[in-house]
Amino acid sequence: MYELANSDRSTAWDLCAALGLDAGYVSRILSKFALRGLISKTPSDVDRRQSHLKLTSKGRKLFASLNARSNSEISTMLSELSDTQQSRLTEAMHTIEEVLNPGNVFQVQYIIRQHQPGDMGWIIYRHGALYSAEYGWGPRFEALVAEIAAAFLQNYQPDKERCWIAERQGEIVGSVMLVKLTDTTAKLRLLLVEPNARGLGIGKRLVAECIRFARHAGYSKITLWTNSVLIAARRIYEQAGFRLVLEEPNNEFGKELIAETWEIDL
Repeated sequence: MYELANSDRSTAWDLCAALGLDAGYVSRILSKFALRGLISKTPSDVDRRQSHLKLTSKGRKLFASLNARSNSEISTMLSELSDTQQSRLTEAMHTIEEVLNPGNVFQVQYIIRQHQPGDMGWIIYRHGALYSAEYGWGPRFEALVAEIAAAFLQNYQPDKERCWIAERQGEIVGSVMLVKLTDTTAKLRLLLVEPNARGLGIGKRLVAECIRFARHAGYSKITLWTNSVLIAARRIYEQAGFRLVLEEPNNEFGKELIAETWEIDL
């Protein structure tokens, strides 16, 4: 029924091929569906021996009910798992997909979760190492990141603040924070995506999570501070709807930079 619900031009042969089932078995199932008024048949224009199968309104209603029940059961099952367990489960499913269908691997193999103990250490380490290697920024930048991370942990307000971590194949590959600035304004901080995970849409997804959460938390604005040399990050902010509101010189990190403030109204 799932196959029929997601295609209105399937034939019995298509179902056999997709599901790997015996033709006689599929024929018996389809006959029962037809007797119950769940499917309709339209002769194929290409091969009159075949018919295109489609769920009737009664069939779609039954499928919607079954699908809702299935989603509810899965949601209940997953809600009992910790973030770490959900991460392990997702990785295992990716492995199964890759082994069974090597030519049809998931295009986006990453998960987004909330921060856990130890994640702040990774955020500080990777910001320091990556920005030194890619932009030549000095230790004052790493010190700033450490201050931001420490303040987040010391003053964490779960209903108004969040840190998200992106994982891919069991490894952390990205992060972002949203912290309270005022009662009406939140600040996006420490967006980072590892070089080997760029191009997967992780940065856009992390920023989208910030915007979604900020709206839910009742903020009316998000602001952020960045530098003009961070071209990829600036592009993500602009595409998300942020606008540049301030530019000023910045030489705090051992380089002559142009610091920028961006904002988005929610």
